[in-house]
Amino acid sequence: MESLDSTILNTAVPAISRALGVAPLSMKAVMSSYTLSLAVFIPISGWVAMRYGTRRVFASAIGLFTLGSLLCGLSNNIELLVVCRVLQGAGGAMMLPVGRLTMVRTFAKSEYMRALSFVAIPGLIGPMLGPTIGGFLIEYFHWSVIFFLNIPIGLVGLWMVRKHLPDYREGRRHALDVVGFVLFGVGIALLSYVLEVFGEHTLSARQILAMLALAAALLGAYGLHSGRVSQPLLQLGLFRLRTFRAANVGSFVTRLGIGGIPFLLPLLYQVGFGFNAIQSGLLIMPLPFAAMSLRFLINRLLRRFGYRRVLMADTMALGLMLALFATVTAHTPLWVLVIMVFCLGFMQSTLFTSLNTLSIADLEDAQASNGSTILSTTQQLSLSFGIAAASLVTAVFVPDRFHADAAEMIQGIHRAFLVLGVWMLLTTITFVRLRNSDGAAVSQYRTEVA
Repeated sequence: MESLDSTILNTAVPAISRALGVAPLSMKAVMSSYTLSLAVFIPISGWVAMRYGTRRVFASAIGLFTLGSLLCGLSNNIELLVVCRVLQGAGGAMMLPVGRLTMVRTFAKSEYMRALSFVAIPGLIGPMLGPTIGGFLIEYFHWSVIFFLNIPIGLVGLWMVRKHLPDYREGRRHALDVVGFVLFGVGIALLSYVLEVFGEHTLSARQILAMLALAAALLGAYGLHSGRVSQPLLQLGLFRLRTFRAANVGSFVTRLGIGGIPFLLPLLYQVGFGFNAIQSGLLIMPLPFAAMSLRFLINRLLRRFGYRRVLMADTMALGLMLALFATVTAHTPLWVLVIMVFCLGFMQSTLFTSLNTLSIADLEDAQASNGSTILSTTQQLSLSFGIAAASLVTAVFVPDRFHADAAEMIQGIHRAFLVLGVWMLLTTITFVRLRNSDGAAVSQYRTEVA
């Protein structure tokens, strides 16, 4: 439901911006507000799930997400839409780590990668169908229908949770770190807001710097606070584990480079090339299709070459592929575009699957909840920042995004792809300090090469 919603929305960005009377690049607020809400509320989701049970929390999350979807569809301006997207994110925040925690608790580490590959397939159906469904709905119906679509899916989800989801919880309960939640949540929200308004000319440079300083102070205060309490909101001590540190830092920096791609591609296709929403959706479909159809190859790559080699090679390939998108024009043959997007989808899937599984490689069972929460928070923060970064980089190269013509928009997006490609190449150094044997408990690399 979450993945279907986000991929449909990506395709619908140009149409919604026209309907609400805002510039397409200003729609980043609608995209990033959701992922920011996830990042702010995910840290308490692990605590809530262990206190009240995974089944009850997951069902409540689906209900809240469905309600947020209904309100999004009823919104008549961008400000209200952003607020309702935050509500959606609060529901989604409870889904992600609870689902991952259930997986970690259910399967042994040696079986986790295979189980994750199987469970991820239904989740990839949404991204595969979303762009095409979104294009069809935008062409023939009102844009609000893309949100109303979540209502029947949510009802089915509630029934399935009640019927099948295990109910894990901790017998020993501890108090919620309220101080940590306030420090971390406000600091992250303020930092994201600065990225959101940067370049909009609504705030002076002094005000921007002041908010950045305040955000840094709040996050620094959280770092000090977390070391002084027995049960912090996010147990930063887990970063002492090399594999956990590499997976989380790598997840953050790489998503800064590719997190904005689902936002940029529909703009390039529809605003730049003049394709309609259905054509744009069909051209994005190879991205998740590659992730689903070639997922079995990722396990084999990790068993054969190990995490270090796979991650370094994959990030370099992603950097080159992003730079290659800067050469795409309206006259590029469609089959070339399809192949490029397909390859990008496989590279992204390889990166995400590798980082998700590496993060649990050296965690004890008692650390699973905190580790899952930190990874989910890192991922959503980087996605939020990635959308803001992609929009910001594009805006730098577009003289007047409110009145830019197609040629200026294409040029700006092309340059943004180049910048993001260079960034992805630089992120390769994140994995240099990994050892070839790291993550062998998950990938079974040792047994394959022995």
